[in-house]
Amino acid sequence: MGRSSRPVLGFILLCCLIVAGEAEYLKYKDPKMPVGARIKDLMKRMTIEEKIGQMVQIERTVASPDVMKQYFIGSVLSGGGSVPAPKASAEAWVNMVNEIQKASLSTRLGIPMIYGIDAVHGHSNVYNATIFPHNVGLGVTRDPQLLKKIGEATALEVRATGIPYAFAPCIAVCRDPRWGRCYESYSEDHRIVQLMTEIIPGLQGEIPSTSKKGVPFVAPGNTKVAACAKHFVGDGGTTKGLDENNTVISMDGLLNIHMPAYYNAISKGVSTVMVSYSSWNGKRMHINRDLITGFLKNKMKFRGFVISDWQGIDRVTSPPHANYSLSVQAGVGAGIDMIMVPFNFTEFIDDLTYQVKNNIIPMSRIDDAVQRILRVKFVMGLFEKPLADLSMTDQLGSQEHREIAREAVRKSLVLLKNGKYNTAKPLLPLPKKAPKILVAGSHADNLGYQCGGWTITWQGLVGNDLTIGTTILNAVKNTVDPTTQVVYNENPDANFVKSNKFSYAIVVVGEPPYAEMYGDSSNLSISEPGPSTINNVCGAVKCVVVVISGRPVVIQPYLEKIDALVAAWLPGTEGQGVADNLFGDYGFTGKLARTWFKTVDQLPMNVGDSHYDPLFPFGFGITTKPTKN
Repeated sequence: MGRSSRPVLGFILLCCLIVAGEAEYLKYKDPKMPVGARIKDLMKRMTIEEKIGQMVQIERTVASPDVMKQYFIGSVLSGGGSVPAPKASAEAWVNMVNEIQKASLSTRLGIPMIYGIDAVHGHSNVYNATIFPHNVGLGVTRDPQLLKKIGEATALEVRATGIPYAFAPCIAVCRDPRWGRCYESYSEDHRIVQLMTEIIPGLQGEIPSTSKKGVPFVAPGNTKVAACAKHFVGDGGTTKGLDENNTVISMDGLLNIHMPAYYNAISKGVSTVMVSYSSWNGKRMHINRDLITGFLKNKMKFRGFVISDWQGIDRVTSPPHANYSLSVQAGVGAGIDMIMVPFNFTEFIDDLTYQVKNNIIPMSRIDDAVQRILRVKFVMGLFEKPLADLSMTDQLGSQEHREIAREAVRKSLVLLKNGKYNTAKPLLPLPKKAPKILVAGSHADNLGYQCGGWTITWQGLVGNDLTIGTTILNAVKNTVDPTTQVVYNENPDANFVKSNKFSYAIVVVGEPPYAEMYGDSSNLSISEPGPSTINNVCGAVKCVVVVISGRPVVIQPYLEKIDALVAAWLPGTEGQGVADNLFGDYGFTGKLARTWFKTVDQLPMNVGDSHYDPLFPFGFGITTKPTKN
């Protein structure tokens, strides 16, 4: 009896194990199942608390393991300048993101969080990352394949730090350079902005031809990131260029100028769309249901998720947070799926939970939001590979990526003047061999000025200690003949210039770093002592002035004294690209993607306007050929 019962017991135990195994099968965790089936299976298992948690994005500084587990938080972000430690390594970033992710995976359903960051001109929050030119310069290139390469490089560097989601690209059409975010816009012309959306397949991968319209796409593996088209819609058209202000324009104008690039972004499978702080004809975009749900989701068939901007729901009232419950109701009701809270998340969760439980916001709206968020997470393979490893860390700031950035710098430069008079001999390209040359200006040896805002910190930094890169001064030293003496004087007086008998001078001046509303400007002037440097140097010796700025600035008063003028925009870390063109190793090819005004009184003034009378028109740029060595 005892012997014969053992096989029977073993068989029963095996059956129990099989049954238990079948009970443990979770369709949503099966990568072989269609995404729709996985979403449906997971949704039916989720509580209201778990669903609302998915809609919340919080800042990493408050994303403790307990918070992630208790509130089922769906997403975490780094605000501008929010880093694990000063000059943190890629490994430190990976470890931080993984620690937060492990908390999410330990919840009942193990839904991974998605970590997002502003990688707006390269992985620009991170020390030693390749910093590409800001969009204002990239628009000049009119080179979608270059943008795709930049997207690919940026995705690799973002993934190197364990992050799968970038808040880029900005596809604003800046219609007034007084706006402090104008450098985040590729052009005043929507057609150039549309061309530049090729950065999206660079970031996310090339969408399959069989993909349904509006469905998000991120290529499998760990080399691509979810992208974010922003800021929906009309952010670049505000009155007088005031940030977060009111865009007064007809529906036709909105559709013809500010909307076209969103069609391109969605056709390329963009995963997310961020809503603008601005208003359209007096109505805040964060509560504009007609445009978010009616147009973006229903008419354009966008099936990724819509995310708010930083505290975007708070800021629909003036002052912000004045009637938070109403703001939550209006924002979520308008169709925003994920809310960048980023700190007061318990207040948001409590408010939204109350409104859902009391039928103020219908459960169908919550389900729509969560389905969209889960769709992106499933599509990008986050459930299969939620944790990052260290295999990609060598991608951060790689030489290959820096070469792409250097190419982008060369192609973004616009030569606006080359010779004092029409009959004068061109100054550029400069000879590499000369007895003695002068490099002057506040921006000649300043990596922070070169990179601009959204670099290491939100507003950007000043100096050369912020990250790794090449200043224009060092680029000049690297390029000239070893016998050429390079003298650097940031702001020399006229006597110094005259007494030194320089062969020529390179003067580098421009704007300080800024971002968003802090960059709004009514005068658009070159920062002091830039004007006096131009006058002192260019009045005494042949000079090329290189302008480092996020937009066209007032230059007309100095133009007569200047022999050659180059718009370099905000070139980023690879200043060697500036020297490549100045000394003729490469020719100038860039054409203005923005109108360069004479005086600020003319603004706003865009190509095609009846009062169009620019200093340098849209599309202008002197081309040169490389010097034969």
